Amino acid sequence: MTKQTVLKDGFTLIEVMIAVMIISVVIMALIQMYANNTHIFLSLKSKIKINQYSSFLIGNQKYGFENKTITLYDLVDDFDMRDELRRELKNTRIKVIYSELDLINLSESEDETQEEIIQTPEMALEIGTSVLKTDTFSLSLLRVRLQ
Repeated sequence: MTKQTVLKDGFTLIEVMIAVMIISVVIMALIQMYANNTHIFLSLKSKIKINQYSSFLIGNQKYGFENKTITLYDLVDDFDMRDELRRELKNTRIKVIYSELDLINLSESEDETQEEIIQTPEMALEIGTSVLKTDTFSLSLLRVRLQ
C-alpha cells in the first residue's frame, strides 16, 4: 500500500475556533447597540415627560409668575384625564420659583422726530424666569408679561 493522504469531510479545530470568534464579535456588537439604544430611548422618554410638564405651566395663566409649591395636577385640573395620569400628577410636587429679570416701563416713550415725551397709559413689560423643581428634574422657562 502506498501512502495516501485521506481527505475528510469536515472542519478542522482552527476553522471552528475562528468561526466562533467571528460570531462572538458580531454578537457583542449587537449587544452594545442594544444597550446604547435602550439608554437613548430612556433619556428621550425622560425629556418628553419634562417637556410635557413645562407645557402644563406654559398653558396655565394662574401659575408661573410667583414663588409657590404646587402639584402638577393643579396645573391641569381643568382637563379630563385618565385616572392613572391624575394620580401620577397629584403625587408629583413641584416648586415654582419666579425671579424678575427686567421691568421695561412703556408708559413714557420719546418721539425722535419731535423730541418730546409722549404720555401713554401706565404699561410695563416684565421679563422673568420661572424655574420648575421636582425631585428628579429642574426646568427653567423665560416668561414675559405685559402689566
